[in-house]
Amino acid sequence: MNEKLQEFNTYLRNRKVAVIGLGVSNIPLLDYLYNLSAKVTVFDDRNIEQIPKEIMDKITKYTFEFSFGENNLSKLVGFDIIFRSPSCMPTKKELVAEQQRGAIVTSEIEMLMTMAPCKVIGITGSDGKTTTTSLIYEIVKTAGYNAYLGGNIGYPLFTKLAEMQEDDIIVLELSSFQLMNMTVSPDISVITNVSPNHLNIHKDYEEYIEAKKNIFKNQNENGILVLNYDNDITRECRKEANGKVIYFSSKEKLENGIIVDNDVIKECEDRLRKHIINTKDIHLRGMHNYENVSAAIAATKSFVDMDTIITAIKNFKGVAHRIEFIRELDGVKWYNDSIGTSPTRTMAGLHSFDEDIILIAGGYDKHLDYEPLAKPIVEKVKALILIGQTSEKIYEAVSKELEAQGKELDIYQCNEFPQIVEVARKVAKPGQVVLFSPASASFDLFKNFEERGNTFKKLVNEL
Repeated sequence: MNEKLQEFNTYLRNRKVAVIGLGVSNIPLLDYLYNLSAKVTVFDDRNIEQIPKEIMDKITKYTFEFSFGENNLSKLVGFDIIFRSPSCMPTKKELVAEQQRGAIVTSEIEMLMTMAPCKVIGITGSDGKTTTTSLIYEIVKTAGYNAYLGGNIGYPLFTKLAEMQEDDIIVLELSSFQLMNMTVSPDISVITNVSPNHLNIHKDYEEYIEAKKNIFKNQNENGILVLNYDNDITRECRKEANGKVIYFSSKEKLENGIIVDNDVIKECEDRLRKHIINTKDIHLRGMHNYENVSAAIAATKSFVDMDTIITAIKNFKGVAHRIEFIRELDGVKWYNDSIGTSPTRTMAGLHSFDEDIILIAGGYDKHLDYEPLAKPIVEKVKALILIGQTSEKIYEAVSKELEAQGKELDIYQCNEFPQIVEVARKVAKPGQVVLFSPASASFDLFKNFEERGNTFKKLVNEL
């Protein structure tokens, strides 16, 4: 029996509980709190007309109080415990005021980690965390463990705590929003890399970096921290680590760690290098994905034998919307990389191909710098197709680089989403690749990158 969970459930009975945000992670929480007779008030930025009917029916059935709309948090007063969604920043003045008054401000994911009866593996990073998380989950399952996948992907796991056993393993993808103000860390933590992202929401880059660091700052001496040696910020995290640090690298011949060396991933121990797997035996494309594989190996090698890890890697086909092959048409291969929501992701996508690339980019503006993307575009791309809020920023950065190098590039700017596929179809030649990697978020036209990627795939499959 999970004693921590029992104690928490006893605490929740008849308490005043606020649930902020009716996203995926908080919906199962409503049933859970109702069954504990908690006095619940639900908050959401949307108006009541925008709340899905099935959720509204549940709130009505449970006779929960609610506060919706632009100023919904004005009624956030007098609560014992507050569950915030990842999109509700803990720095909001209403949350800070309640915390100062004595309320517990937490989240579904923080409570899960606090009360987990088993090993927890957490993965964060600006790029690559979903692929790395998914691969670690597959490795753990292949090894025969009863595994739970949660956080940014999978299912909200807090309500599954009662069924978890000591020998199970929880694998979590964790965003900077989930990690902000986190007071507990996973047993095994992975940071794939850190680069500027979500600066339209975080106060500044430093706040974003510090949020990422919470994935390991609360570890003890038994914790394991997996870090990207090639990233300046993650490499320096070693200085703040409490437990064992394992590096991975695609650029350095480490004395200890996991490296990508001449198309082979190797395990290094005291300068001895042992062959693990050849990159040609991996379905994923691109050096960034070989780095993700290296991170997954580093995270699991302490409790899974290497033969099992290799089997899981060879069977792993990747994750949708991440350099996902759609089809080949008239000698042209089409790829969906809708997850490319930042310049660094798109740069990684460009470096995944030896073929000439027709790049489709642009979308919602997260206030990121597009100048670093300009050089790889000029070097790798044969035609550039732009759409969305960031199209002008990308156009200006690429034009400046073209002028500096004395080169020319065909650039097309589109107003409607279907146009990008029509233009790509006309300009792509046999042997080339059409890569949809926006380097921008999706919110100017779509609710998320998945909807954007699915729309792109549908249009390509209709050609």
